Amino acid sequence: MMDWLRENVWAAWLGLAAVLGLAELASLDFTLLMLAAGAITAAGVGALFPHLLWLQIVVGLITAAAMLAAIRPLLVRKIHHGIELKTGSAHVIGRSGVVVKEIHPDGGGSIKLNGELWTARPYDEVSTIAPGTRVEVMSIDGATAVVYPIGQPIDHTLPELGTDPEQKNAEPPH
Repeated sequence: MMDWLRENVWAAWLGLAAVLGLAELASLDFTLLMLAAGAITAAGVGALFPHLLWLQIVVGLITAAAMLAAIRPLLVRKIHHGIELKTGSAHVIGRSGVVVKEIHPDGGGSIKLNGELWTARPYDEVSTIAPGTRVEVMSIDGATAVVYPIGQPIDHTLPELGTDPEQKNAEPPH
């Protein structure tokens, strides 16, 4: 067995490359793939120079290091830094919809968003948003969209003071 391995060391390198390649499928980090490339080059050197194990190891290590330094960063950038896929309710944050049932701070309102009906509450917790108002989804709280009206001023009446801040600056009637 050892004599066969000494004569066919290239097969051991190819076996190692196959194991590293299969392990790469589980990690998807491209590190093991670069090591597998080093093992493949070591297999080529092993086929040409079966008795120079040191040369096989050196060439394999140099190839793996070069692949890790030059090729892996390019692959990682290309594959892992694409458009981020938003899943679950996170895909609706930032989208706009239309109020179909008046939204009160205490709940009970609803919006139509991407063809779906969502329960909604106002973002600022004091506004009432009328049906037909276009709103933007600021966040999701459980199954409720937290929304803010788009293009309309919010009613900034301060109920606890019974005043409207804009009227403070207005001239008194003559």
